[in-house]
Amino acid sequence: MLHREAYEEKEKELLAPYAQLSSASLGRKHKEEECIFRPCFQRDLDRIVHSTAFRRLEYKTQVFINHEGDYYRTRLTHSLEVSQISRGISRMLRLNEDLAQTIALAHDLGHTPFGHAGEAAMHTLMEDVGGFEHNKQSYRVVTQLEERYPNFPGLNLSFEVLEGILKHQTEYDKPLEDADFQRVGFPTLEAQAVNFADEIAYMNHDLDDGLQYGMLTFESLKEVRLWNETFADIQKSIPNAPDKVKRFRTISRLIHKLVDDLQTETLKNISEEKIKTLEDVRTHGKKIVSLNPAMQKKTAELKKFLYENMYLHWRVVRMAEKAKRTITDLFQAYIANPRILPEEFYTRVRGSKETKRHICDYIAGMTDRFALQEHKKLFDLEERV
Repeated sequence: MLHREAYEEKEKELLAPYAQLSSASLGRKHKEEECIFRPCFQRDLDRIVHSTAFRRLEYKTQVFINHEGDYYRTRLTHSLEVSQISRGISRMLRLNEDLAQTIALAHDLGHTPFGHAGEAAMHTLMEDVGGFEHNKQSYRVVTQLEERYPNFPGLNLSFEVLEGILKHQTEYDKPLEDADFQRVGFPTLEAQAVNFADEIAYMNHDLDDGLQYGMLTFESLKEVRLWNETFADIQKSIPNAPDKVKRFRTISRLIHKLVDDLQTETLKNISEEKIKTLEDVRTHGKKIVSLNPAMQKKTAELKKFLYENMYLHWRVVRMAEKAKRTITDLFQAYIANPRILPEEFYTRVRGSKETKRHICDYIAGMTDRFALQEHKKLFDLEERV
């Protein structure tokens, strides 16, 4: 039987000297007895998976609204893909897989229904009281809103997991400043790996979903170098395979290319910056995990193509407008008469100076289908309340 202490000793043998060891965690805000079997980040991972917010990701939009089909990615399947890629990157770089996987599974817990359209609407509605940003909301979920323990709010996750959530950064996510996390310096390499795993995941699954939905075609993708080079190799190796198989194999190869490039460039950065310890990462570790500049240029071309041909596709834009109206209608109805909120949230709002923030918490926690049902109940006279 492998107890926690034995597992922690194994980490010291297997992980790189600049990795974040479980035994060297900066701990939790609220003191708890250590688990006999699980190291701290594995324990955090279990808490995330069993949380209410994590389960709700199954019915939250990535790009396509849930009712448009059960093939398309949701926030849950996206989080699982980010977790898988993060784990693979961490294993190759000898980083702490448990920490990377936990940050990956938690990084989207604060997303509103209806994807980025919902977030944009919520930010506009909350602008006069600090706005809305889903990294900050994810942090709020795991530190305040989850109610599963008698002695503290939230999930009481380890410092390094909370840091990875709050400092999550991609082209669409900007890291947030927080004095508690600024004092330790740059994020762990595990947190940095999750940032890139997120981008690798969404680029490739959006290609897959776009092709499945008919918004993208093999012909239109010829102008994207990264896709075209990869697809040409697949076409040569399996010329007679069905298009669906070619699509899957191309996307699989793309992920492999990006992860391999990331590993090579990161090891080069570690060597050039003389990163030998976790303290070196904290002090000098800005963007140690990265793609090669040539690959960065190719991924920028792919992102631009997706933005222009998929995210601005009329179907996506129309659904985004409907989503914004739904969020706005719900918010304004609750503000006008908080008594129509469920008793739990009405109790929080009553007498509070943060009415908008509590209403924001309620709406942000909704799934797509719950928000649509709630909108019908409030605005369709024939719908039962």
